[in-house]
Amino acid sequence: MKLSELRFISDKREKDFNKMNIYTPEDLVRHYPRDYLDLRKATLLKDAYHNDVILTKCEVLNVEVNRYARLPYVKAACRQGDNFFTAIWFNQLYVANKLKLGEYLFYGRVQNKFGMDVKMTNPSFESVDNVTGLKGIVPVYTLSGGLTQGIVRTAVKQSLKFVRIDSLIPPALRKKYELMSLAEAYFKVHCPENVEDVKRGSERIALEEYFILISAFKVIKGGREDARLRKYSVTEEEIKDFVNRFGFAFTEGQNAAVSEILKVLSSPHRMNMLLQGDVGSGKTAVALTGIFMAVKSGYQAAMLAPTEVLARQNAELVKKYFPEYRVELLTGATKAAEKRLIKSGLASGEVHIVCGTHAVIQSDVAFANLAFAVCDEQHRFGVEQRAALLDKGEGCDVLVMSATPIPRTLSLIFYGDLDVVTIKDKPRLRQEISTSVISERKYGDMLRYVAEQAGIGNQAYFVCPKIEGDEEGTIMSVTELYDELRAKMPSVRIALLHGKMKDKEKDAIMSAFKNKEYDCLVSTTVIEVGVDVPDATIMIIYNAERFGLSQLHQLRGRVGRGDKKSYCFLLPGTNGEDARERLGIIKSCNDGFKIAEEDLRLRGGGEFFGTRQSGRMLSEIKNLRFPVETVFTAKAVSDEAFSGGYDVSALMRAALSRYEQLAGVAMN
Repeated sequence: MKLSELRFISDKREKDFNKMNIYTPEDLVRHYPRDYLDLRKATLLKDAYHNDVILTKCEVLNVEVNRYARLPYVKAACRQGDNFFTAIWFNQLYVANKLKLGEYLFYGRVQNKFGMDVKMTNPSFESVDNVTGLKGIVPVYTLSGGLTQGIVRTAVKQSLKFVRIDSLIPPALRKKYELMSLAEAYFKVHCPENVEDVKRGSERIALEEYFILISAFKVIKGGREDARLRKYSVTEEEIKDFVNRFGFAFTEGQNAAVSEILKVLSSPHRMNMLLQGDVGSGKTAVALTGIFMAVKSGYQAAMLAPTEVLARQNAELVKKYFPEYRVELLTGATKAAEKRLIKSGLASGEVHIVCGTHAVIQSDVAFANLAFAVCDEQHRFGVEQRAALLDKGEGCDVLVMSATPIPRTLSLIFYGDLDVVTIKDKPRLRQEISTSVISERKYGDMLRYVAEQAGIGNQAYFVCPKIEGDEEGTIMSVTELYDELRAKMPSVRIALLHGKMKDKEKDAIMSAFKNKEYDCLVSTTVIEVGVDVPDATIMIIYNAERFGLSQLHQLRGRVGRGDKKSYCFLLPGTNGEDARERLGIIKSCNDGFKIAEEDLRLRGGGEFFGTRQSGRMLSEIKNLRFPVETVFTAKAVSDEAFSGGYDVSALMRAALSRYEQLAGVAMN
């Protein structure tokens, strides 16, 4: 069934839905509310504190547009009883066409810094007429184009009547665990009568989705061809000699990881391993040792990276530690003539190690004897890409490195098709990064310090959460920050980097920054996992409370890569209690695993898992709020389904089908 078959869905509206990857009524049912308005709990502005997020009712008296300000805005004069206030929307001039005079519900953040001109900044709004007849909890959806909340609510309600999503959990287990039907769960999420409905519906849907993912991993892991086809001849003494090349002693965790890799490579089963550890824990050195085990045994090895800059950095590193072997770099930017020589060398076996990007797993690349491959799960090297690697070398051993520590128990769930090895030691040979929360009055002092450091050869990152302003609050975009910093620090060489740039442009900027052609890099989180820049000693993060703790920890790990003392400055956009707690944790803790546990506790399962730990695979449920216990329940149900004598043939087919659908989203 097409969206256009629903009432009131014109061709234009269908295209607006398509922009959000919504093409069918089932997609609409899976388009979960990003928030809820509790119409029973409207707050008067006079009773709200600075930075409170509230729902309030008011009358819009006048709408003013300023297209020529440094930051274009729409401003509305509003009245609430005898009190007047302003609402302002930055970089959202379309608001002027949607906001008319009359009564509205505003939902957003109160800005009352000086106790006089009370404002709401970038609030969501809806005409009181549109919610007439609605009671209790009202869903709020992400919008696109000309869509309104009313249009989406109507379309979703229609879809609920047509769409049937059957549970894959065996009926006996649904009864045992007292699980409501999925139809009821979807209805509660989209048409709740109270907060409890939202909670119960969200938990039930999340349980089903994780049950499917975990079950799919069981099928993949249980059905994979993992018989070892190659015997490694490298000795422990040879490995010890190679490790001595690094010039520093491996930690206990690194030694344990190396021993585990050798153990698996000596077993009858092919290796499919996740190596995870904290920032700077030495994962790369362990991976290079694994590569040595392969090439010393007479086989080929490959090392994949997500960008050309990182691939080039890897190639330089491998050449340094493998001088007696032929090492080549293969990326999309490699010249045609050079590509032909490299591909010929790989096919003949003359090239022992190749470092590269996705270009390495293209169909026209063939290996003589590929035995060992290293790739980074953090950058979407998922099951499909690992399968492509296996096609390059039959029975190839694969080592996946994760740059984001996740709680150890959860790693067993979210990397269900991999065996997990964790480097538990704290990082060595790196100074602890000093982390501070910078108040608005100290901002100028901080910029002067950055300029001074640039004068003596040190570099800095400035990170913004988004390329453009945010519709829910006042966030300076990365381009606005770039312009501001150039004006305030004219003597400092500043570059701009963000995700909308082409890959070649991003690689060129990162290379120039590493080569010290720039002093500062203003960027979004595209630098979260990037090249090592030894002279980068300062990390400045704007609106820091909007990042997850694990993400803040990874960003902080971009500095301190050399031997210089390094600093991380956190600039909060709000001073609420939650923000203070979150930034207090990152300020006082440098243990990535402890931070991940706190991140999970504070953000809940939906936010923590929805986009971070499974790439985009489960991004559609990121708006659902559910406790992490839901994930463990899903694993328990999956374990019981496969071990309890149930007929899981239909489950296996459906789980793999759903997994492929989710993975397809991750690949696009």
